[in-house]
Amino acid sequence: LGKRVRKKRKIYMDSGEEEEENQEEPEVRNIPSTLGQLQIAAPPNKKRAWSWPSYLEEERAVAAPVKLFKEHQSLPQSRNSFKVGMKLEGLDPAHPSLFCVLSVAEIQGYRVRLHFDGYPECYDFWANADSWDLKPAGWCEKNGHKLLLPKGCKDGEFNWSTYVKNCRGQLAPKHLFKSLNTSVTPSGFRAGMKLEAVDRKNPALICVATIAAVVDNRLLIHFDNWDDTHDYWCDASSPYIHPVGYCEEAELTLTTPAECKEPKSFSWEKYLEETGTQAAPARAFKVRPLHGFQFGMKVEAVDKRNPMLIRVATIADTEDHRLKIHFDGWSSEYDYWVETDCPDLHPVGWCQKTGHPLQYPNGSSDLVTAPGQGCPTPGCNGVGHIRGPRYGTHYTQVSCPYSEVNLNKEGLLPDRLSGERPPTLSGPHPRGRRPDPNANNTTQNSSTQDQPEGPEDAQNRFNPLGTEWSHRAKPQWNKAISLQQALHESVFSPGISASPPHRVALCWDKHCQLLPEVLGLTAKRVATWSAEEVAGFVKGLPGCKEHAATFKTEQIDGEAFLLLTQADIVKILSIKLGPALKIYNSILMLKNADEE
Repeated sequence: LGKRVRKKRKIYMDSGEEEEENQEEPEVRNIPSTLGQLQIAAPPNKKRAWSWPSYLEEERAVAAPVKLFKEHQSLPQSRNSFKVGMKLEGLDPAHPSLFCVLSVAEIQGYRVRLHFDGYPECYDFWANADSWDLKPAGWCEKNGHKLLLPKGCKDGEFNWSTYVKNCRGQLAPKHLFKSLNTSVTPSGFRAGMKLEAVDRKNPALICVATIAAVVDNRLLIHFDNWDDTHDYWCDASSPYIHPVGYCEEAELTLTTPAECKEPKSFSWEKYLEETGTQAAPARAFKVRPLHGFQFGMKVEAVDKRNPMLIRVATIADTEDHRLKIHFDGWSSEYDYWVETDCPDLHPVGWCQKTGHPLQYPNGSSDLVTAPGQGCPTPGCNGVGHIRGPRYGTHYTQVSCPYSEVNLNKEGLLPDRLSGERPPTLSGPHPRGRRPDPNANNTTQNSSTQDQPEGPEDAQNRFNPLGTEWSHRAKPQWNKAISLQQALHESVFSPGISASPPHRVALCWDKHCQLLPEVLGLTAKRVATWSAEEVAGFVKGLPGCKEHAATFKTEQIDGEAFLLLTQADIVKILSIKLGPALKIYNSILMLKNADEE
């Protein structure tokens, strides 16, 4: 299996240049089929290679005109000169207000995979080589921005030269950063100014917001009284920002800060006076022109579920400032919306021009199937992993980014900085109900109770485990409740419950009696386990011995084990409910051990 994984990873991770150097051999391509099996090209003399011109002719389709794309989406004018191991500074996509120490971990065409120094590979992310989010070492210090240091480095003692020397790395040269050449257009925006902004994670809400920073032509939008995971960068023409008073004029509901006790009586004049701030001038806001994209146009787009891949795609729908992307040959359930200026959207031919592998549509006529390989999920060829770039391939539905059980999952990884999942997985939302994923910018009638809760309230309601774990405040349980009942309730209690916390609280001592094997272990330690060690642990759980082999066969290591849900264990691993409850509860207890 190890050899197969390494061989398969090499097949899929080779760069475009390497593919071109081996054109005389039958080329292996990672194109999924409807059977979900590994694809290989037929002999060159029997099948014609896939090409955009032929495909457009066959489909009677048109490519989206290059003129519709922004400069950062279009064909680059220079090559990607970043090298693996180079160090730089850059924005954290999950915490857009934070600049962090990064290393180049991988190169694919004009894209780079970036690694947070001092953190696991599962948090790595992909960016284009000319991304504005990437800055040379020393940029933060020069421009007055705080640099989040790697674990173990102390503020005031960090020095780039010493750090790179100790790491035996090298600094990325300044000439590689295209953002340094950005021409700045004067605007009326200043840091600290107030405005009204759409929460892009839940577009039905327009909230009180602040311009947290102004860099070049970009604004960092921060929602008052919310954490930085809701922040985003935009320009003056963004359709998501509006001047103070916009909601009142448009007769829309303005979502006020959590500290506002009477949202209906909210007054901008009073709020600005209390906070000692001023409103962003209305003249500073610009109108973004219409995008010009049309239904049916072909593009190349990054697969957000598997960001190392770029696929042949079609524009399935359009809105004023968004496009719905459909991957050719895939079910429409994988469609999703992107902004028209999204850096992951490119014109036809971008991959060929930059040397990046392009994933052809399912069922391409020049491909045949290699039986018995790949992932069981229909359409998936085993490339990528639900836990990010750390794993290049997978063989099970548990690890598949496209499997039904993972299709709509978000927040699978603990927050990189807090060690736990963000308290609000979908951004600010009306109190007492989850946001509608299909919500759009329409008038929202809400009462006082419909205003978003503050960060403290959110943390209490959105406990990552959906339960109260503290053994320092044990509830008084009815003696009639058995250990099995308590265990069952702990697993099936919902993540968001209308019940008071004490009604769904777990009794730590009773669970330790039921699962003594967990005592002394922590999630941090278990995360380092191999699949064999996980199997050994499961074997030691009461009544779970016969299921231990499943974890070894499915190659579920410690990190994967901690990410399993009760549904995964029952539906995907086909383990009966009784043992599944014990296994899942042991996972919850391991996570709790880290918190204690």
